[in-house]
Amino acid sequence: MNKVVFRFALLLLSVIVQSACSQQPTNIIIINVDDLGWKDVGFMGSEYYETPNIDNLSSLGMVFTNAYASASNCAPSRACLMTGQWTPRHGVYTVSPSTRGKAKDRKLIPIKNTHTLSPAHDILPEVLQSNGYVTCHAGKWHLSDNPLDYGFDVNIGGGHNGFSRSYYPPYKNVKIEKGNSQYLTDLVMENALRFVDTVQNPFYLNYSPYAVHVPIKAVDSIVPKYEKKSPWNGQGNAQYASMVDNLDRNIGLLINKLKEKNLFDNTLIVFTSDNGGLYGITKQKPLRAGKGSYYEGGIREPFFFALNSKIKPNTKSDVPITNLDIFPTVLQYAGVDASTLQLDGNSLAPVLEEEVQVFERPLFWHFPIYLQAYNVNDNENRDPLFRTRPGSVVRKGDWKLHYYFEDNGLELYNLSEDIGERNNLVETNPEKVEELLNLLKKWWKNTNAPIPKTKNPEYISKL
Repeated sequence: MNKVVFRFALLLLSVIVQSACSQQPTNIIIINVDDLGWKDVGFMGSEYYETPNIDNLSSLGMVFTNAYASASNCAPSRACLMTGQWTPRHGVYTVSPSTRGKAKDRKLIPIKNTHTLSPAHDILPEVLQSNGYVTCHAGKWHLSDNPLDYGFDVNIGGGHNGFSRSYYPPYKNVKIEKGNSQYLTDLVMENALRFVDTVQNPFYLNYSPYAVHVPIKAVDSIVPKYEKKSPWNGQGNAQYASMVDNLDRNIGLLINKLKEKNLFDNTLIVFTSDNGGLYGITKQKPLRAGKGSYYEGGIREPFFFALNSKIKPNTKSDVPITNLDIFPTVLQYAGVDASTLQLDGNSLAPVLEEEVQVFERPLFWHFPIYLQAYNVNDNENRDPLFRTRPGSVVRKGDWKLHYYFEDNGLELYNLSEDIGERNNLVETNPEKVEELLNLLKKWWKNTNAPIPKTKNPEYISKL
């Protein structure tokens, strides 16, 4: 065989292999970290926490700088991700119950919370499972007693519990198969790697570690590194930093496993957090407040998508997105028709593949409940008693409007000029207030959002 023919044969073989690879269904991994704040990772600018594996992974895809969770605490955010729907459609508004804080401080009777996600919804793993995917949940579930009832083939440590009472054995409220690892974050990943080792294409892994949620249980071998570092911008808790650092190490193990099995290039990886960082443990300056609040510190998240050959590396987008967009985006890359599903998010594929630069639509949050403050002496909320009082929020473009049901209170911020939400522009921008409030009222109607109106007889006025 002469050289020309040989080279042609190699080229033809390469084309055949590439064509075969391109026809393989895309594997899906969603990394949904618990309580990781907007700036709790290096790629978002932290100079205290060290996350080299996450940072490197973010560089292989597109980072979103205006990215949100669809709720400010665990259960509703996860329900939104799994259903692709706004909170009024599934009724999960908080970690049950909705009557948080002292009754004498609550002016209204809050809307009753849904504790367990109804199986009547179309759930992401069910849709993928019915289209040939092997599905695995690893870590925190928090939406029902058993994720196996919601389309997962494998369950690693998931139940109704919202956190682990201990990161060291015995894990008390977490049921998980034992392995070589002791620290819970390590054990969840050990089992997840075993799943990747044995699964056939295509697969979906919902990796949702209990970390970095409280209790703050340090990885002792890592703590000294952070004790030697100077605090930065409200971040300086060495015990918490050790948990972030260890989480990063485990994500590095997952990426190495994918590469070892030649799966990395054909796997869509989504990285985000379920809500803001826990204020008092970590801060997200210049963002205001933290977990449980609907100021930016409670809902803005680190967020990126990576998929080799489809998503250009080292790209960024300032398009506002929400974790509701994960469901339709995943289905598009999985080649699954979403036309029959009621999804409130949008596929981000046109943004990810740089077909469009603008993606205009309003984003909404609805929280007809109360959520008490966890440290009245150290918070940046509207008042010292609650992280959340009943209300709704809408963001459109650079503008964000807060509306409160107790007193019809309004707050308007231009996030392009005031990301810290310090300068309320309600008085100087009445037309913008009217525009956003009308959007909010139409959305309430379209989603049949329940509005708390009944006065609480136990309320004691401070006036």
